[in-house]
Amino acid sequence: MQAPFNHSQLTVYQEEPINAGTPLDLLRRSFLTPQDAFFLRTHGSIPHVDLDTYRLSVTGMVQNRLDVSLEELRSQFPEHTVTATLVCAGSRRKELDALRPLRGELLWGPDPIGTAEWRGVLLRDVLQAVGVKTDAHHVAFTSLDEIQEEGKRIHFGSSITLEKALSPDVLLAYEMNHEPLTSEHGFPLRVLVPGYVGVRSVKWLREITLQEKPSTNYFQARDYKTFPPNVTADTVDWNQGKTLEEISLNAIICTPQEAETRKAGPNMIQGYALTGQGVPIERVELSIDKGMTWHPTTIVTRADPWAWCLWETTLELAPGDYQLIVRAWDADGHTQPEDMGPLWNFKGYANNAWQRVNIHVI
Repeated sequence: MQAPFNHSQLTVYQEEPINAGTPLDLLRRSFLTPQDAFFLRTHGSIPHVDLDTYRLSVTGMVQNRLDVSLEELRSQFPEHTVTATLVCAGSRRKELDALRPLRGELLWGPDPIGTAEWRGVLLRDVLQAVGVKTDAHHVAFTSLDEIQEEGKRIHFGSSITLEKALSPDVLLAYEMNHEPLTSEHGFPLRVLVPGYVGVRSVKWLREITLQEKPSTNYFQARDYKTFPPNVTADTVDWNQGKTLEEISLNAIICTPQEAETRKAGPNMIQGYALTGQGVPIERVELSIDKGMTWHPTTIVTRADPWAWCLWETTLELAPGDYQLIVRAWDADGHTQPEDMGPLWNFKGYANNAWQRVNIHVI
């Protein structure tokens, strides 16, 4: 059993179930985010698991069903380590809400994000051991948590394609920054899907199911999808949505923060940038004249391909009001959209437009 979690460092958006982001100045203090400073995204109860009775099941379209304890899983498969960033699909939702109000959603800033060194066994090794049948194309994950949704008690669930599951970096993780997972972060076992939004990295993993089609779990079939701006919660056809998978190219200013007052002279601007494409961030740029000209920044820390990079620069600022704008480019030449308008969706997902931070200099 795990000790009670202290989330006093976090910005709490919701107490029950607990949902909390990491203050941006705290995020920027280290490349790896400590567990007690790592954002929390939950949809229901946090299960308290007894390792003596815990078992992971691998079922469905497999040649040999597997039921193992955590100790057996660790002893039967080689250990691997992956450094990766997790980010909530609703990051920067508050900006979309300001553009056009959203209904019933947590209004996250750019703070539900963190980077860790994850240790576990490769999902690929486990799937190869059980033998995947020819007609299996998706790998579904089911959690131990319990959630009340549409009048029913359900477990959280999600799925990824078999192709992604067999990639060399998807983990069944039991450690985070050289420590066992805490209850809040998925103890005793979670999925880690590098490059994908956090919803695919299911916590408190109890079952893996090989199947022909994607998961029919509520959170796969009726949530975590994007739609055009004209679709609303009242008109939505969930079958027409685009399932969220890869993390969008994004860059964020951590310091200074919105409405902050700074002194004139040299000012350090710091932030992070990331993408889910497995392609390095090539450069991060800042503008203080509404995008007419751009100042290069320095990428000071990186660990490609699945982790964020940290960037910074110093600008000489005279007294006045400024809007800082940031954008990133990846090594394939992709950059972020300027305008949030076409990105608006009634769930508030996947906002990766240029970020704007207004400050006052005296």
